Amino acid sequence: MKTIATFVVLTLGFGAIFAQNPTKADPKTQYTLSGYIKDAASAEELLYVNVWVEPLKTGATSNTYGFYSLTLAAGTYKLTFSYLGYQSITKEIVLNRDTEYNIELQADTQTLQEVEISDKKADHAVREIAMSRLDVPIQQVKKLPALLGEPDIIKTIQTLPGVTSAGEGTSSFYVRGGAADQNLILIDEAPVYDVSHLFGLFSVFNADILKSAELYKGGIPTKYGGRLSSLLEVTTKDGNARQLEGAGSVSTLAAKASLEGPIVKDKASFIVAARRSYVDLLMRQIPDLEGTSVKFHDLNGKVNWKINNNNRFFVSAYTGRDVMRFNDDFQMDWGNKTTSVRWNHLFNERLFANTTLVYSDFDYALEQTDALEGFRWEANQKEYSVKQDFTWFPSPKFTLQFGYQGTYRQFQPGDIQPNGENTIFKPTTLQARYALDQALYLGAEQKISARLAIQYGVRFSLFQNLGPETIYRYNNASDNVNYIVSDSIRYKKGQTIASFANPEPRFAARYQLNASSALKFSYNRMVQYIHLISNSTVPIPFNTWSPSSPYLKPQKADQVAMGYFKNLDQNTWEFSAEAYYKTSQNITEFADNANIFFNEHIATEFRQGKATSYGLEFLLRRNVGDLRGFVSYTLSKTDVRIPTVNNDQTFPANYDRRHSFNLSMTYDLSPRWSIGGNFTYASGRPITLPTGKYSFGNYEANLYSGRNGYRLPDFHRMDIAATYEPGKNKDRRWKNSWVFGIYNVYNRQNPFSIYTRTKQDDEGNVIGDGTEKEARLVYLFSVLPYVTWSFKF
Repeated sequence: MKTIATFVVLTLGFGAIFAQNPTKADPKTQYTLSGYIKDAASAEELLYVNVWVEPLKTGATSNTYGFYSLTLAAGTYKLTFSYLGYQSITKEIVLNRDTEYNIELQADTQTLQEVEISDKKADHAVREIAMSRLDVPIQQVKKLPALLGEPDIIKTIQTLPGVTSAGEGTSSFYVRGGAADQNLILIDEAPVYDVSHLFGLFSVFNADILKSAELYKGGIPTKYGGRLSSLLEVTTKDGNARQLEGAGSVSTLAAKASLEGPIVKDKASFIVAARRSYVDLLMRQIPDLEGTSVKFHDLNGKVNWKINNNNRFFVSAYTGRDVMRFNDDFQMDWGNKTTSVRWNHLFNERLFANTTLVYSDFDYALEQTDALEGFRWEANQKEYSVKQDFTWFPSPKFTLQFGYQGTYRQFQPGDIQPNGENTIFKPTTLQARYALDQALYLGAEQKISARLAIQYGVRFSLFQNLGPETIYRYNNASDNVNYIVSDSIRYKKGQTIASFANPEPRFAARYQLNASSALKFSYNRMVQYIHLISNSTVPIPFNTWSPSSPYLKPQKADQVAMGYFKNLDQNTWEFSAEAYYKTSQNITEFADNANIFFNEHIATEFRQGKATSYGLEFLLRRNVGDLRGFVSYTLSKTDVRIPTVNNDQTFPANYDRRHSFNLSMTYDLSPRWSIGGNFTYASGRPITLPTGKYSFGNYEANLYSGRNGYRLPDFHRMDIAATYEPGKNKDRRWKNSWVFGIYNVYNRQNPFSIYTRTKQDDEGNVIGDGTEKEARLVYLFSVLPYVTWSFKF
């Protein structure tokens, strides 16, 4: 604690020093040009705009808040501001003093029929240092075929190279051999622990309010940590600061609407968006389903206030909930709530700071209203975070990022209260767990030469499992059947039970072969201190999380990746090929037949071991023109070895898919019509099946194969959609569109899961003496046509 506190003081001290000495290196000949870059129509800040200094063949890009900074020798320069989908602007600037230069870019309406906000320049994939990073084009997502007509960035992410899905209708995704709980998912810097609605048919992300979405599969910046596999960073719109706008849509199962506009023109704006399913309203009309309903809703809101060019505040919030009721006597519900408060402060032309306060809460509940067996079970996980991030721009060839992050975590795995007149349940509460998670980071980006550029840095993390909590001691903690409690220790509130400290180095390099191709390399170590308590392949909302503790060590992963990046046909096409190798330690699994349900001694069920993942990823993408989309292919393998599990033998992870191929394209047939299509193929995922049975007295039990010893059949599906936009008039504010689609065009029955039962005939009659078993596959969706109507004004 003292070490972290000292580092925090030093970090803030460095910020003050930089603020007081903006041009210390050479104040007589160097000056700084800085400012914000915005959309001319909405005043929305534009992310990652390219600022090119022609005489020097160098430049900079705006950050996630639209701010850029260049420190140059005194002189006259030609600067070009370029951004895909906007008209480039070239300005001649005389730099003889520190200068603030804000600029607004106009949408390029001559080349684009619809303005598409894209946060990259045409050759960004080749010139940027970062690799294993993919942006998700929001507007293209809206035109692609979607399950039940609801555009979903999670479903699009599941088709990217290096990413696999557990199956249809889920929001879980697995990145480069990592489990679903190893993905850090942020919305406006606040973590979301369960991104599913209706058990995964929809995700929590409303496409109408999203500004950008980026997935990091490797080469993760030093400011981020806490998960092993990936980072999904989602940013919502700030709201139009110049005029009132609205949008909405009605699809097969849900409706949504959003409204944005100025509070004070060019100074403050807002945006709100709401979405609700109406399956429950339809179910009420069916007599046999009386008392049964399924529904979800979510609400996003954001307000931002620009006090001046040096200070800006943002407040973002999200809340969403799912409710499922069965026959009026049983209900389950779950949901997320997040809030983030951010303050952008510009100390001077070179030093940018962002201070963030974050609150995140994920909870679920099960309720039975029966008089004899009535109960309500509630569980939740909360966290409170503070982040202090600095970006320093000493020169166009060197950028420094540093900061501190601290998070206080609370885990409540279960609280049962009686809910009935004569219920058999007694009030029971599992002990809550607490943790303090802190980190300091320092990262730099440096341009060594015109061809070579590098990123490097380190993140130092410190995790403390805190009281109050009772820790049990066992004679043999690895024996989950015949364990013996030898002792117990009661820790007071705030007392450290266990602590873990880890350095997490990061490095990336780009070598420019020529103007259109580059080689890249990255290495990163990630450490994860929280663990999902689940023995299910697909995470469900009713799983809980647990902090690292004396019996649960932090998970660690080291990943190296190399890639070749090439732009073709004047930056019209992007091609990349990446190879990666990842080793993971302390991967958490559970003992065979583990009891993780309300188990006070769950520490005896933990099993930790190693995993190895490696693969090749190929991506060909087109971002401009009438034809847009991508084709991807991944060849990968993930093996796991856990002591005492599967007889100490290596086994494939249950999300291991050897081959994965995806094709997603849209084509503009005319100003009014566009078509889109998806095709996806993946090898079957591993499963564990019974291979026989044995008798023990009068009890018969299944004898199972080795862990994940079988595989489901291969998965493949095709979807198509057509988008119609009535005659466009650029002076008319009201616009609408229709999307007509078919999900699973050729009616492929893809297996979602498998179960065994007593062998039966087609009419359900038991065959033989009832001892013979058969395997049955579960399918989710056949052909599903859908229609979506969208509007905006």
